[in-house]
Formats: sequence, structure tokens, C-alpha cells
Amino acid sequence: MWFDMRAPIRTLCVLIWFLAGCEATPPPLKEADVKPVDAQFAALAGHSPPFARMPYEPFSRADAVAIAEQEWHLFGEHVDDDPPAPGGYDPPPGNDPERAPGHWERIGEYWWLGQNADSPESAWTGMHDETGRAYDEGSADDFAWSAAFISYVMRTAGAGARFPYAPSHYTYINISKEMKLGRTSGWVTVAERVDEYAPMLGDLICYSRERYRMTYEKLPRRRFAAHCDIVVARGNAQISVIGGNVDHTVTMKHVPVTSDGLLADAGSHVRDSRYPWLVVLKILYDR
Repeated sequence: MWFDMRAPIRTLCVLIWFLAGCEATPPPLKEADVKPVDAQFAALAGHSPPFARMPYEPFSRADAVAIAEQEWHLFGEHVDDDPPAPGGYDPPPGNDPERAPGHWERIGEYWWLGQNADSPESAWTGMHDETGRAYDEGSADDFAWSAAFISYVMRTAGAGARFPYAPSHYTYINISKEMKLGRTSGWVTVAERVDEYAPMLGDLICYSRERYRMTYEKLPRRRFAAHCDIVVARGNAQISVIGGNVDHTVTMKHVPVTSDGLLADAGSHVRDSRYPWLVVLKILYDR
């Protein structure tokens, strides 16, 4: 007798997916086994200036915030507090900020200074790949530089070997959660819940860009699209954050918070209806 195995297989796949989604503590990720190594950092940070490689001064909130604000001023102090446009921001033809003279080169410096010297991304710019070929504007998402911006800020501010510089945000989000779980050590970034920890100046706030719903409990998660901004100011009802590659430029947003400075009420009800804020990365500055 012939049995149709397709239905049982589909049922098993759904069950596995469900159990994975309900997992209270995801298994460790391979990258969490890697801890900061000063000698390795020195070898891979050859692009960085000596004051960032050594570094000359203690890693400080003031420096990180000042660097982010400096880049925001350089790119024209763009502010965007509107909900994100469906399908993403589409600049007018021939008027893409990241391709403007002076801007694409500066983005190239984010890649060059923020990434390790052995990565192909370190040779990218705001409009070129590692071979120097100009990619078309429709391929810009493949060269997204928001994580390069964060890496640039952290390295230039003096984080040294202790920040996991990467071309994608999920790398340091995952390592931050591993730090919180006590499964790795030595990094300066720790994942905190949006309804329990009020972000301070110099901390990072991050949201998932995946279509499925991400939660703090599901972290770490292998390879997912995300975005992080750095907090540069705090007020009674909002915080100001700066991020790279928002509207293809360096952009400030104002994010509503609770009276306690949290991104979310009890129960993880995020105050900002525009973005699904997922996690706060508390940065362990030296001062």
C-alpha cells in the first residue's frame, strides 16, 4: 500500500517551526565563542588612525555622541520624524544624498575605518563596490551602510577590540544578547529589554526589519535584517537618535518614550508606532 507522506512531513515542519519560535533561550551562536583579542584587533584595524587603534583616550559617551552629531552636521542636519514610506525611501533621480560629491567618499571612510582590514566591505563607498565599480541605484540595499556608520562611531570613539565591528547590525545585536545571557564576555555591548532599561546617551536602540515579528526573547537569531541608531539626547517625552543610511543620509529621529525614559510600557508595548523597536544595546563606556 502506498502512503502519502507529504501531509505528515508538513505537520512535522510546522511543529518544528512552532517549537523554535517558542524557544525561551535560543542556543548559542558560533560568533559568541569569539572574544575580544587586542593583538588581533591591532592587526585588523590597520585602517584606523593610531588614536583609535591604541586608543589614546578612554572610550567615552561624550566622544561617541559628538562623533555622531558631527557626521549629522556634515550631511546637512536631516531630520525625519515621519513614518517610513512603504517600500522604503526613494530619492529623486539624480539627487541621491549618498552619491553626492563629498558624501559618497565620506561613506567610504565609514566602511574603511569602521570595518576590519580583511573585509571586502572596507573598500566600499556610497556608490562603489570593492573593485571600484559603481553599482546602480536599484542595488543600494545590497550596500546598506547603517551598520558601517555605527561601527565607525564606536571605533573612532575608542572602543578598541571590545566592540564587534560588522557590516550588519545583527552581529552586534546577537553578541549583546550573548553578553546578557553570560555566554560570552569582554564586549562593551549588552542587550537590554525595551520595557526595562531606559537608553542613555551613547547607547544604541535597534529594530528588526524582517516581515515576521521579532522579539527580545528570540535573540540571538541567525542573520536577520535590522537597523540601529545611537542616542544623542534625552528629553521628558522623547529621545533624539542619529543613524546612517536613513533616507540615504545621516538622519536624526525623535523617538517617544515613557515618563521613565523607556521605549515601551510594561508588556513591551512600544510607544513609537512607526518602528518595532526590539532591543536597547547598553554600551559599557569607560566614562
